[in-house]
Amino acid sequence: MADVANKYEENVPGKYYVDNQCIDCDLCRETAPNNFKRNEDGGYTYVFNQPTGDEEARCKEAQEGCPVEAIGNDGE
Repeated sequence: MADVANKYEENVPGKYYVDNQCIDCDLCRETAPNNFKRNEDGGYTYVFNQPTGDEEARCKEAQEGCPVEAIGNDGE
């Protein structure tokens, strides 16, 4: 389960975030490309755009499919 205390600093403010458990598998970027982006130097993903409208369902799908549960939703 993602831990807000371990989220990457690049995550934009909002309810979704990625923490340091990310293994850079690309699932979230493929599922919700308008919301998740890769940090090329660090080899991990972060939320660069919080979802609106239809993007919300894609982010939820990415969260549920994350193999290491690195995507959090603090419900803001």
